[in-house]
Amino acid sequence: MTAVRLFPSQRDISCQPGDTVLGALERAGYALPNNCRAGACGECKVRVRSGEFDQGMVLDMALSPEDRSAGYGLMCMAKPLSDVLEIEWGTADAQPRLFPPRENIPVVVVDAIRRTPKMVELHLRPVGDQIRFWPGQYLMIGDPAGGRPARPYSIANAPRPDGELTLLVSRVDGGATSPWLYDRVRAGDVLRIAGPYGTFIGDPSVETPVVCLAAGSGLAPILALTDAALRRGFPHPVTIVFSARTENDVACRGLTAWWRARNPKFRFLVTHTGAEPSGDGLHGRIPEVLGRVVADLSATSVFIAGSPEFVRSCAETARALGAVDPLLHIEAFVPGQAAQTPPSDRLVKI
Repeated sequence: MTAVRLFPSQRDISCQPGDTVLGALERAGYALPNNCRAGACGECKVRVRSGEFDQGMVLDMALSPEDRSAGYGLMCMAKPLSDVLEIEWGTADAQPRLFPPRENIPVVVVDAIRRTPKMVELHLRPVGDQIRFWPGQYLMIGDPAGGRPARPYSIANAPRPDGELTLLVSRVDGGATSPWLYDRVRAGDVLRIAGPYGTFIGDPSVETPVVCLAAGSGLAPILALTDAALRRGFPHPVTIVFSARTENDVACRGLTAWWRARNPKFRFLVTHTGAEPSGDGLHGRIPEVLGRVVADLSATSVFIAGSPEFVRSCAETARALGAVDPLLHIEAFVPGQAAQTPPSDRLVKI
């Protein structure tokens, strides 16, 4: 097995036999800008500091003879030949780059599952090109012509080969859009969505334990982030603490049990805010019980998603337990909020 070493961070990324450098980086959670993935656009061009690699077939318009002489290569086609291939890419350039949102995307509802008395799980598949997104981002969905304004709903899964998207929709009594999605949308319906939006993604290359705090449909982006981390073999402990009134309000016992069976370092804990404690021995709001779950968050990445009040109180408690702002990521769901388009300097060039 070879390694791709990032300069100046000196972080090593394992590269399986036959992997391209781009493929190895993406599998480790990095986001090297790219477009064609065929050696034709030059978007993934970086300078190789040391080591040997097979460049493969690329176009001169993407990698000129002068580029080659200066040590540059196209990472979408480059395959390491030496034990270590060191490339100049490892500071701000290694942070995730977000994909430009698209509008009016037709999707088919392939399934609609009532997970709790107040929550429906929608499975959507785009009719055309797949939606490129990072776990933790959200979509806008509604039916303005029918009087149902677009509302934000976080994607609850990591990207899949078939492009399927999962949403968790909590029915809000008196709401303008969620009752329609919960009561009337069925498998086979065609909906229109826009996205992805938002920057609740953190750094996928982080090498710390992770604690995620969620309530209600705030669980959706947390599930997506966890799904992505566990799929790529994240080696550090991951703990989700979910607040639910009763056991009937817990939507994902099966999925989290499967994750736990496959990953000994994963925990899914529920604290009940109703009359009875949970099977995890937790009872009360997350700020009240968090110190019993983890005593020190000073070297931990913390993700919090839910209502603004929930996020505020959880963030205060996390900071009191040592959480530091660079590793603290929050997503507060505000009813009726407009789509939050990522800043231009965070977007992928395509």
